[in-house]
Amino acid sequence: MKQNIHNLERIIRVVAGVVLILLAFVGPKNPWFLLGFVPLLTGILGWCPPYAILGISTCKLKDK
Repeated sequence: MKQNIHNLERIIRVVAGVVLILLAFVGPKNPWFLLGFVPLLTGILGWCPPYAILGISTCKLKDK
């Protein structure tokens, strides 16, 4: 798995994931908080499966 998510986007994904998960403790009790694990895990790993399938990468290209 090659990193295909820029570091800034990774931070945003982790924060968004944590916020969605925390909503389970302050908001109505429903299973939708589980969706927070998707951005959290992709942010931690730095790899997004849909990006890989579509050939998208938000990482900057390194000079050769």
